[in-house]
Amino acid sequence: MSKRLFISHSWSYSERYNSMVDLLDNRNYFTWTNYSVPVDKAFESMTKAALQEQLRKQIRPVNCAIIIGGMWANHSDWIKFELDFAVSIGKPILGVRPRGAQLMPMAITEVANKAVNWNSDSIVAGIREIS
Repeated sequence: MSKRLFISHSWSYSERYNSMVDLLDNRNYFTWTNYSVPVDKAFESMTKAALQEQLRKQIRPVNCAIIIGGMWANHSDWIKFELDFAVSIGKPILGVRPRGAQLMPMAITEVANKAVNWNSDSIVAGIREIS
């Protein structure tokens, strides 16, 4: 069964997002649909309210929201918005520790249904478990 996923990311810093997409795309026996908007399809000059509504439209249909837990997450209003909205509509959240990271930001650990390390087996098992 294909999973509908939203991967939180910043268009300015797309490396981890792209790595996550590649990891999921190349995982055997796992199919998914990406509900995130990549940098090459970034919305142009959108108001804050319009961008918030676009994010809501991306998150509403998903089975799971994936938040890559770098320490910048504690300082990102957009990640907080995505987390708060996902929680408010009952979407499961998978926190993923970046490679080599020991800690996960409190903003994520407080709401994540599960936190995993950065490897395909853990990520896919986590998605399957909570969604």
